[in-house]
Amino acid sequence: MNREQLITLISEKLKLIRTEKDLTQDQMSDLLGLSKKTLVQIEKGRIYTGWTTAVAICALCRESSILQHELGGDPLEVVDLIANNGTLHPKEKTMGGYIWWKNLSEHKGYRLQQNVISQHFRILDTNNFRLLSTFDESIAKQEWVKFQE
Repeated sequence: MNREQLITLISEKLKLIRTEKDLTQDQMSDLLGLSKKTLVQIEKGRIYTGWTTAVAICALCRESSILQHELGGDPLEVVDLIANNGTLHPKEKTMGGYIWWKNLSEHKGYRLQQNVISQHFRILDTNNFRLLSTFDESIAKQEWVKFQE
């Protein structure tokens, strides 16, 4: 996934996200710092959000089941990956990947997984902490080799 794909997805789902949060157009436009006219234009598919607005929606609506379903988990992880050119090395606790993740390989409790929706890869340690996230399969496999030594 790239910026344009995320912007398109957020723009197309904005009305559903707003109604899921039970917000009026006035409330949502105020929350996002947009004019109501701009919000209406986005919701009608006439224009797309910008990158900053898409990121704000992911941050402010992080718990949205619509966003989580469309992005395969935490929306901010996908934003972070895109903003950082596709690779992250944080050590963040995860849920272990029981819904949107398939295990590609496992060794001594470490797991290489791929998100079934966004298609990005990650490596988890034995306690479900994320050691790496990347869209680049070659980077994921290169890092995975280190855990098998």
